[in-house]
Amino acid sequence: MTSPNNLYFILTRTSECRVGSAGCICYMSEAKHRSLTRRSPPPTKLPVCFWGSSLFLDYDIEVSSLGELSAEEAELLQALPDKQERLHWFQEREVLQAARGLTVGSAVTVLQGKERLRGIVRFVGRIPISYSSPPPGWFFGIELQGEDRGKGDTDGICQNKTIFPCAKDCGVFAEFHRVRPVAPSSLSPSSRKHSETDEVAPGDRVTYFVEDKCQHGMVLHVKEKDGEHCVRISTVSNPSPFPTFVRNLTFPFTVVYRLTPESKDTETTPVEKDCADLSLNSVVEVTLAKGTSYGIIRWIGTPQGCPDTMAGLELDEPDGVSDGTFKGKRFFDCAPKKALFVKLRSCRPDSRFQSTVCGFTCLSLSGHSTGMLGTVPPVGTEQVSHILIGRMKGIQGHYNSCYMDAALFSLFSCSSVLDAMLFKPTEPQDAPIQSTLLNDIVNPLRIKGFVEGRHIMKLRQQLQSHGYSKSFTTDEKDPEEFLTVIMHHILALDPLLKLSMGGKVQESYCYQIFLDQNHSLVLPTVQQLLEHSFHHAGLKLAEVPPCFILQMPRFGKKFKMFDRIIPSLELDVTNLLSEGPQQCMLCGDLAQAECTDCFKDPIFSQTGFKIFCQKCSSQVHAHPQRRSHQPVALDIPRGYMSHGMTHTLIRDKLELFAVLCIETSHYVSFIKHGPNSQDWIFFDSMADRQGEKDGFNIPEVHACPEVGMYLEMSPMELANQVPRDMKGVAKRLFCDAYMYLYQSPNMCLYR
Repeated sequence: MTSPNNLYFILTRTSECRVGSAGCICYMSEAKHRSLTRRSPPPTKLPVCFWGSSLFLDYDIEVSSLGELSAEEAELLQALPDKQERLHWFQEREVLQAARGLTVGSAVTVLQGKERLRGIVRFVGRIPISYSSPPPGWFFGIELQGEDRGKGDTDGICQNKTIFPCAKDCGVFAEFHRVRPVAPSSLSPSSRKHSETDEVAPGDRVTYFVEDKCQHGMVLHVKEKDGEHCVRISTVSNPSPFPTFVRNLTFPFTVVYRLTPESKDTETTPVEKDCADLSLNSVVEVTLAKGTSYGIIRWIGTPQGCPDTMAGLELDEPDGVSDGTFKGKRFFDCAPKKALFVKLRSCRPDSRFQSTVCGFTCLSLSGHSTGMLGTVPPVGTEQVSHILIGRMKGIQGHYNSCYMDAALFSLFSCSSVLDAMLFKPTEPQDAPIQSTLLNDIVNPLRIKGFVEGRHIMKLRQQLQSHGYSKSFTTDEKDPEEFLTVIMHHILALDPLLKLSMGGKVQESYCYQIFLDQNHSLVLPTVQQLLEHSFHHAGLKLAEVPPCFILQMPRFGKKFKMFDRIIPSLELDVTNLLSEGPQQCMLCGDLAQAECTDCFKDPIFSQTGFKIFCQKCSSQVHAHPQRRSHQPVALDIPRGYMSHGMTHTLIRDKLELFAVLCIETSHYVSFIKHGPNSQDWIFFDSMADRQGEKDGFNIPEVHACPEVGMYLEMSPMELANQVPRDMKGVAKRLFCDAYMYLYQSPNMCLYR
């Protein structure tokens, strides 16, 4: 057992005396350590004992080889049998520190196999493992909860001893590195001592648990009284406008949104009852002498010497008086003349955004009454010209960020197909990335039509700190690389695509089009490219995707397989599905067979898989040139064979909503925002620049109705168009397409 009279260490490298290897845990008495380190000069070696050694001998180990541990850290690390793994997690201190904050009753997730399960900590300590030498350290006993019950491997009994009671297969014993808090205990006294940066402050958005019940709110005041940490929280879930007091904060706690902490001589007070709906980051309006001004609340509090509760606003226009300072003190940062400090009761919710969507009212950027489950709805066609069009609109480019700017603008400006990734439950360590994406990028884009480049850099820094790439903040990436990291590695979004090949289903987020070298396409549509690619690879869709991200056939950023590609405004995937009724391409009756050999027969159209009813298939393959073909029976749902195609088949079609293009290593995007042919806008995050090295990029969004004119042309007319003579930016859409984004109006309701 660890002793409070000992100091603990981990060997960071094998010692010179060859006793003990890297990752071993050792200790010495605190009194001996104090006596030795008081000497002058201090010792270069310390006499330590190794954990589990039966000889209890002291070995002189170089001080430079010893990493200091608390007794709790030593117990947690000792539970790992592999020494190299211990050393790894010692160096990755965040997981170790988070585990120290877990106590009995903490809500956690535990990695079991390849699945992360939810549960409650019921035991922390050593478990009897008779074969273990040296003796193990601390394990977590976790009782699984909800849908994850029954996925464990224990009933809480180990070596015939009940460690904690639970139902059969509803428990798990796990080392600390497999356990993550549902929300890190950043307010527990132990963690506050070790990490000042984890302290919450007035204005922080928090999620916390009381008796395993999740609640949400905003921190209004933090203080310590009689050794207890007291936090005053204005609850979001509580309909009462008055704050709730929470004491003895030993439960899991996480900061979901944080503003710059206020100065130490200010005291934040509860919001007046009449202004209960307003909080940090609410979008508001205020009446000034020149008329109504609009802005966002960046600070709420009572400055020293002021009797009223004040709000610090960041205005949309430079109608203010400062850059975030008030009476010589800084409360937040913004551009010059965009800060205004007014009485909170003078503010009103922004009337421009009080539209009800699906029963939710859009009032603020921070997630407590904004749109659907915290998101502001995408910009509608009728709002595009007002919100999105103009210079300094869209997402501001920031040093090789165009791939990210174009991808985010395409996905979120006018479409909600992937909004699920903005509010789905995620791991605590990934929550800041989700918060940045939602609160700093998507919602501001949809409300104000503009996102500053610093927010994009913040997202890139967060991704880089997660270790996915050491060059996320400096180098240009491919959009698919960024999207895969966000959707798969960070937010664990369910794969968008389920591809069937030979009876096996493969999952993916994007699809790269590859073609047979002997294809006959010259001026292809996206529909033709997809069908030829599926035919070449022997693929089918296992189900209709909610969002279909297609990468065009090209090699790198420079070489394009086709000089021009015709956008397909609709993508008909009915015949690409592995299951379901399909119509004969000749007579329209129920199709029963598909012929891959007919796919390239010049007598047929270059669009569409070649599927036939039994009668038409017999007639087609009676021709001498097609007698060697081998049609394959289609997988038809039971019941259709006897009734045939008694009505017109409802076809599964996806709608085009965005196109990413690249020219000379610079990404831009086109957005189809409405049903009419001219409803197109073009976005460039680096359309212009102000200044040189210390300047900034100027993003721009403008309408491009000329695109619709070309899309209404016949293939022959398009073939005769000279790209450099095409009007506006249409040439870039037809000649530089890199990625097409389609959405299913029906499937995105369920995914």
